[in-house]
Amino acid sequence: MVLAAESPNPVLPHVSEIILGLVAFLLLLWVLRKFAVPRFEKLYEERTAKIEGGIEKAEKAQAEAEQALEQYKAQLAEARTEAAKIRDDARLEAEQIKAELRAEAQEEARRIVAQGEAQLQAQRAQIVAELRQELGRNSIALASRIVGESLEDETRRRGTVDRFLAELETSGNGAGARN
Repeated sequence: MVLAAESPNPVLPHVSEIILGLVAFLLLLWVLRKFAVPRFEKLYEERTAKIEGGIEKAEKAQAEAEQALEQYKAQLAEARTEAAKIRDDARLEAEQIKAELRAEAQEEARRIVAQGEAQLQAQRAQIVAELRQELGRNSIALASRIVGESLEDETRRRGTVDRFLAELETSGNGAGARN
């Protein structure tokens, strides 16, 4: 058993190895702290700044996009309002033109009807005058045959014809009044 006490323990290292390992560890820790950690910190800060800058840019771009969208919506609403106004103005103008054309057409129709009526009146008066002359000639010829005297004298003839026509008109009106 003495042998076992003197033989080195495989689990427990020698004191010199422990001291050397501790010095190497402290040296490694100091090198890492002096050179590696500041670089890692710098890279971390740069990456954080880039990420935050990207987020800010994205937020700014989103705000600009929202502003552009609002502006677009406002312009679209304004355009729709203007289009509606133009449509309403055009509709009103069309109604006015339609009313003017209708009034002109009605006036033209009245004028044509009045002209037609005037022509009819003139033709009627002409026909009545012609009929009176024809009736007068026929009456004179008939009266000349019945009476046996000549009604060649213009004054006599006109008086006789006018008297005859007056009698016809009064007898025609009297007969019409009786019906």
